[in-house]
Amino acid sequence: QHSGYTRGLACGSRRCDWVNGMEESGIKIENLRKRYGEGDAAVEALKDVNMHVAPGEVVGLVGPSGSGKSTLLKCLGAIIEPTSGRMTLGQEIIYDDGWKISDLRTLRRDKIGFVFQAPYLIPFLDVTDNVALLPMLAGQTNAVARARAHELLDALEVGHRAQAQPSQLSGGEQQRVSIARALANRPPVILADEPTAPLDSERALGVMRILNQMALQYHAAIIVVTHDEKIIPTFKRIYHIRDGRTYEEAGEGRSI
Repeated sequence: QHSGYTRGLACGSRRCDWVNGMEESGIKIENLRKRYGEGDAAVEALKDVNMHVAPGEVVGLVGPSGSGKSTLLKCLGAIIEPTSGRMTLGQEIIYDDGWKISDLRTLRRDKIGFVFQAPYLIPFLDVTDNVALLPMLAGQTNAVARARAHELLDALEVGHRAQAQPSQLSGGEQQRVSIARALANRPPVILADEPTAPLDSERALGVMRILNQMALQYHAAIIVVTHDEKIIPTFKRIYHIRDGRTYEEAGEGRSI
């Protein structure tokens, strides 16, 4: 429980005061701005974004189309460069009015897990190899990578499908495998973009249960971008983004 959070707290021109005692790790965004274009044609997609997600926490990010959710996720995922501000992932400052990391591809591979609306599994690899691929690309041996894949698949209750092809899996099984893949390199941060959109209520809540379990088990900070009314009550904290600014509120934290 986060008793120090204030419903409707606006993160405006100042930096948010984070709750006393919250770990200085996970995801921390300070005064983040993103401007497209210059001069009269400039568009401020992000105006002053402040967020913090602690390890083991799953936080919702909601907002209407065009509010800046996708831009924020791309900045956090080191896909596009912000205009100014600071971003910290894990214990590492990755952006401070400029990138502080020379190899963004390695950062994305090793420090950030992505879960998308569609699983995007590689169709010609079996389930184990889909999960083991990232650790192998990071330099792990085949044996170590496959052991890690089996550990995650078992934790997500799809270990019995380890040798199956993606086309042989149900939609729920495919999404579980994609979550295993996101966790494969033990990233401190996971970004989930509408992970429950195509699922019915039972499966959607199942995905949220898994994300919360994985956050605690693997000490990951998770942001879930969503429009899905089915899962919004499960968040203990929610960031609303409107007109490029974030507003924090306490969520229901409904048990799932």
